[in-house]
Amino acid sequence: MSPIEYSAEIAELLGKVRRRPTAGWPWRPGEQVPDGLPVKQSWGWLFAPDGRVLTLVNPRDGICSLPGGSLEPEDAGDPAAALAREAAEEAQAVIGRPYYLGYLYDRVGSANGGHECARVRMAAALRAVGPSVTDPASGRHYRRLLVAPGLAVELLGWGGPGLRQARTAVATAVRWLGVPAAANETIEELPVEGCVISPGTVYPGSGSSQPF
Repeated sequence: MSPIEYSAEIAELLGKVRRRPTAGWPWRPGEQVPDGLPVKQSWGWLFAPDGRVLTLVNPRDGICSLPGGSLEPEDAGDPAAALAREAAEEAQAVIGRPYYLGYLYDRVGSANGGHECARVRMAAALRAVGPSVTDPASGRHYRRLLVAPGLAVELLGWGGPGLRQARTAVATAVRWLGVPAAANETIEELPVEGCVISPGTVYPGSGSSQPF
């Protein structure tokens, strides 16, 4: 097995990573959210053409995350719209059409005031990232890494359930986005000035209305 390649600067960043304990929300791949169960969050596996996914690292506390967040009124209840907006705010990311993967069932409702809810997961092509800036909602300024999906699960600290979710995301991306099933394993930090990653149609409401 070849060693994973990454720079000394990334090695320093990864040394700060702090994995959160898994919440144990059951993963419902391919199932639609039942009527009456509110969708409170939408997060995305955003794929580069070589199969790597965008993973965010907060250098202040070492917490890793996928782009995404809570649905807001302007999203009109649409998880895809929420993902496009949150990805732009958190990572200055521009994405293609999101594909629905399934949802996590939050039985204790930690994202819904103590009432049960769904946390949707989606996959989309990562078209580009703009210049790196602070997330206006949280005040966090993320470092933006491209990593293989399996390594993303390790950095996120999601364990077995996370691997099952990643497999669903990869299978969807292979089918609809044309990425390879075996991703490039090099860890790469995206430039702070931004860059184009995969030319194509941009999803409405994403970071740019122009195709790349």
